[in-house]
Amino acid sequence: MATEVLERLRDAQNRHDLDAFVACFDPDYRSNQPVHPERTFAGREQVRQNWAEVFSGVPDFHAELLRSAQEGDTGWAEWHWHGTRMDGTRLDMRGVTIFGVREDRIAWGRLYLEEVEVAGQDIEQVVQQMAGGTG
Repeated sequence: MATEVLERLRDAQNRHDLDAFVACFDPDYRSNQPVHPERTFAGREQVRQNWAEVFSGVPDFHAELLRSAQEGDTGWAEWHWHGTRMDGTRLDMRGVTIFGVREDRIAWGRLYLEEVEVAGQDIEQVVQQMAGGTG
């Protein structure tokens, strides 16, 4: 059931079908982004507002569901979201979502999605910063 909801979600994203996308979420949906705690929100209407802006601002938005799995009523998904913003810059995000499904709708989500770095730190720099706090 959870993986079927993820596939419906992806299909609605790729059709830019806002109503079908929002219908995948419970009215009392709770969203949490653990590495960005200020982005926490509740309610399907905020989902609608967020994704109306994404579909408008990234007219060729495309979602790839790279892998998914489920355990009971929880679904895990690895995503690649990409497209071109209205200003011509590229959107290129990758990451994982964990969704709790109730009655064939997403009731809660934990999102771990980030922009792909074009030029970032290599692994040695990251480990040094983790271990010593310098970077």
